[in-house]
Amino acid sequence: MKILVTGGAGFIASNIIDSYISKGHEVIIIDNLSTGRKENLNSKARFYLTDVRDKTRIEDIFSKEKPDIVSHHAAQIDVRKSVSDPAFDTESNIMGIINIGESCVKHGVKKIIFSSSGGVMYGECERPAREADVKPPISPYGISKFASELYLNYWKELYGLRYTALRYANVYGPRQAGGEAGVISIFIRSFLEGKQATIFGDGKQERDYVYVSDVVDANTKALDKGDNNSFNIGTGKTTSVNELYDLIKKSFGSTITPKYALARPGELQKNVIDNQKAADILGWSPRMNLSGGIEETISWFKGQ
Repeated sequence: MKILVTGGAGFIASNIIDSYISKGHEVIIIDNLSTGRKENLNSKARFYLTDVRDKTRIEDIFSKEKPDIVSHHAAQIDVRKSVSDPAFDTESNIMGIINIGESCVKHGVKKIIFSSSGGVMYGECERPAREADVKPPISPYGISKFASELYLNYWKELYGLRYTALRYANVYGPRQAGGEAGVISIFIRSFLEGKQATIFGDGKQERDYVYVSDVVDANTKALDKGDNNSFNIGTGKTTSVNELYDLIKKSFGSTITPKYALARPGELQKNVIDNQKAADILGWSPRMNLSGGIEETISWFKGQ
């Protein structure tokens, strides 16, 4: 198939592209390289240096390429930036998916796979959250992800455009640059540089960490499964920030201790998502455990 991937120079999408190409698919990449990296681009894919907010340019690319499937990963992903500049978040995430979705409808795209978020849909989690447990998001970033899923349903209902929304837990692995969701890569870099890492709050915050190869597998299965549904893509297990730091510290054989800073306002204490629906319908379940994933990630960073 011919698959167009937005945000294809980014951490997650570039890994997905490598898998698609290895399976014989033709891939077109759209990325503005604001956060994506040129070195992540697969040389066997065609690349357009374009912003998804550029409606005219997006329309031209769809008209020329006529993809079968679209994987939409291009986004503003920083929750704190979305709070400080909601207009920018809206322009990037909501106008971005509108431009992509409208072009899908106009040019007969069969399906769109959307990179959604399990971290902003459910709030505090006493148990692993199921897809039906969605709560009103409390950040513009969360609102944009929720609204995007509503747009997907709109295009499905009015125009028959099939979709699959994948709500990722905290994804980690090779090529992760850091940033708000990249605590594993941040800790690894700090140990490689012999620097003291900072933990915000008491470090007891719990998150669900899923390895990037498992996310790639979910995106591969979504090419022909899971139509018109949203799925949690996580492990259903939590690890605290302190536990995570200690695990990475042990891998390095280091004695460096972290420093602690004031907690970030509004930060969740526990976020974990249930993956049973993905298992039942997509036939997907995570295969990489946390310790193994961390070892592979450390190995990749050392190779850089």
